[in-house]
Amino acid sequence: MPSLPHIDARAATAVGTALMPPGPALDAPAAEALVAGLRAAAEASVTPVAEVTGLDVPQVGGPMRIVDRPTWLGANVDMALTMLDEAGGGLPETDGVLDHAAARANGAQLGGALAVLGTRILGQWLPFLAEPQLVVVAPNVAKIEAVIDVDPVDFRLWICLHEQTHRLQFSRAPWLRSHLIGEMGALVAEGLPGHREGRRPAASVVEAVLTPEQRVVFARVGAAMSLLEGYADDMMDRVGPAVVPSVAHIRRVFEARRNRGGWPRLLNKLLGMDLKLAQYREGARFCRAVIGRVGVDGLNVVYDAPAYLPTPEEMADPQRWVARVHG
Repeated sequence: MPSLPHIDARAATAVGTALMPPGPALDAPAAEALVAGLRAAAEASVTPVAEVTGLDVPQVGGPMRIVDRPTWLGANVDMALTMLDEAGGGLPETDGVLDHAAARANGAQLGGALAVLGTRILGQWLPFLAEPQLVVVAPNVAKIEAVIDVDPVDFRLWICLHEQTHRLQFSRAPWLRSHLIGEMGALVAEGLPGHREGRRPAASVVEAVLTPEQRVVFARVGAAMSLLEGYADDMMDRVGPAVVPSVAHIRRVFEARRNRGGWPRLLNKLLGMDLKLAQYREGARFCRAVIGRVGVDGLNVVYDAPAYLPTPEEMADPQRWVARVHG
């Protein structure tokens, strides 16, 4: 089995909780209205997503949970440990002072990163938990609604459409969870070494610390994640104004926020979030191009087996994927 890093879950939770602000203060009526609105959006999002994607309504994950930031953080710490456990055939045992110190340091780093991300994530499908869950982070939704000009009912439904799509993807492709865990295990098995001379220039801060072998895996994972994120991004818009009347306005406003310069863009790059934003765009372009040639059902072949996932080269040139898979 690969040698995977030790992570102290208590250190991750303690550091993350200490560093993460609680979110906007809402009085009881406002908080209750927000939670009720998100629950209604979650329920209303299931059927439109199934109809527009052609994917069956999933039987996994239970109802969408409306959570606060600390609950989101705890779930992501659990998910990280579950991924390491399954990728390495069991969590490594800490043995001795140095191992315990390394585990605490790794936990603190994980907690610090999650503390920042936990103020930004609106919703998330958590496929790598022992029991996958769908969550919406209520304080973050309230924060965004306070600063951008969107209809709250439409915006909440729009968010839920995206996350429900992820649940349908993993339900249609039951092999996808273990496939991605295996790929991610290959990425972390050797750790993340520092920059070495002679490497080609990296496309991102994250990629800069990878070995040449890890870069190959990283590119494959990136292509798969681009597909998953871009598919969800495209489908949430394909639902259309009959379901989300202000969908075009929400997309314009949200894209403008994603494209902000200055400190937000720098923070995205340092955290690797620049990669995630690129995944939305590249994946959506791929999906639109494939749908234009073979329709949504033709695109949904990607969920049939790992062999049908697009390669990094096919992600950049969708016609190559269409030619390979559909002839």
